[in-house]
Amino acid sequence: MQLECFRGADFSQVAYRARHALGDDAMILHTRTLRDDGVAVVEVLAAPAATLEHARTRLEPAPLPTPLRRPDGRPYIIALVGPTGAGKTTTAAKLAVRPGTFGIGRTGLLTLDTYRVGGLDQLATYADLAGVPFDVLYEAREIDDVLARLSSCDVLIVDTPGRSPAAADVTDRWRSLLDALAPDEVHLVLPATVRADLALTAERAYRATSAHVGATHLVLSKLDEVPAQRGVTDLALSMALPTRWITDGQEVPTHLAPAVPRLLRALGLGVDADDSWVAA
Repeated sequence: MQLECFRGADFSQVAYRARHALGDDAMILHTRTLRDDGVAVVEVLAAPAATLEHARTRLEPAPLPTPLRRPDGRPYIIALVGPTGAGKTTTAAKLAVRPGTFGIGRTGLLTLDTYRVGGLDQLATYADLAGVPFDVLYEAREIDDVLARLSSCDVLIVDTPGRSPAAADVTDRWRSLLDALAPDEVHLVLPATVRADLALTAERAYRATSAHVGATHLVLSKLDEVPAQRGVTDLALSMALPTRWITDGQEVPTHLAPAVPRLLRALGLGVDADDSWVAA
């Protein structure tokens, strides 16, 4: 990401230098005033407009459909996949119980995670407390019955088991079950703390194949665990997946937010670690 710092005696001078270097449409992202040997200095962080627009285009997902239900009356299905410990179950609960996430659409929760001790109970508890319909899918032949029980829902959030290379047969079973469910969106959930090489490995593991549906979107979780959130936007861009949501804490349902504004603000700058920076 091409970001540059410019300093000068006053804002107009610094802005002129930024636009001279980066183009007349350069975007000033952050500004602050500091002292250099006792002299007040204005510092700005700027980027070419084309750089920001490119990032936005890469990250911005298509709008959710209106109405949410499919033409055949089935709910719009959003599945969450990803490695163990990424935060899928908590993210599923946030999406399902946070008011207004899908407008006035009614949400429901469905889990395929019948392998992890406590995972099913955790999601069932969230659903019960929020009054959200909840069900469990064990086999493909049960799909019609499960969808009939959840017929009041406009959107279904589907939780899945974590992928373990040591349990390839289990992974293949639940991914085949997800294929039969035919989700409209599949969101790869990755913690913002993940190493870039491991993130790319996870992305490859969940790509579409001749046998299975693949990830269509990215969710970055646990942004609160990243010091100053430096590099989070670069991580998202490296995935080449649109990013609809981020999560930044464990509280359900509050720690959930639209991704693109947050990621564009981050843009490689540790603003959270330095209160002297002000968003322009």
